[in-house]
Amino acid sequence: MLEKNPDALKFLQTRRSRPAKTLALPVPDRDALLPLLTAAARTPDHGKLEPWRFIVVEKPAMARLADIAEARGRALGLDAEQVAKGRGQFDQGNLAVVVVEVQKPSAKVPAIEQSYSAGAVCLALVNAALASGWGANWLSGWPSHDRGFMTEAFDLAEHERIAGLIHIGTETSVPPDRPRPEISEITTWLSK
Repeated sequence: MLEKNPDALKFLQTRRSRPAKTLALPVPDRDALLPLLTAAARTPDHGKLEPWRFIVVEKPAMARLADIAEARGRALGLDAEQVAKGRGQFDQGNLAVVVVEVQKPSAKVPAIEQSYSAGAVCLALVNAALASGWGANWLSGWPSHDRGFMTEAFDLAEHERIAGLIHIGTETSVPPDRPRPEISEITTWLSK
């Protein structure tokens, strides 16, 4: 049996993301970010495919991404509110890590398991940031699902897509906790 780590369990039972709009400067520098990326890359990865990679978006790149999101939103015919929301996460962002899902051909590992692995990387990165004292939030939104945005903003290939944009920074306010699931209502026990 593994050695118990009650502090880690308590952290996982009480962790909560911080709204991206409440994250401010300072943000982790490259030396502080590398251990977080290392922790995220320790996610389950059937077949050792590494079906994900990272793109670190620093503040100077955020304005370009905001402009691309706005142009794409207009080209897609989205309403002003949707365009503003797509642009906003980049206008307000100071540092984000784009977790890119990289689908790899495999006879043993189905595409959906590769998607699950990329999603697990996103959560692991949020948790690593929170455990390190940073505020963090996993965002997506329409730009992360728009092929035109993915291509223009990050030069993603056809077999790649955005699994999540993980915003990381200094927490400026603590949001109230949200209601959590009642475990007894979502758990089934099978004994035979």
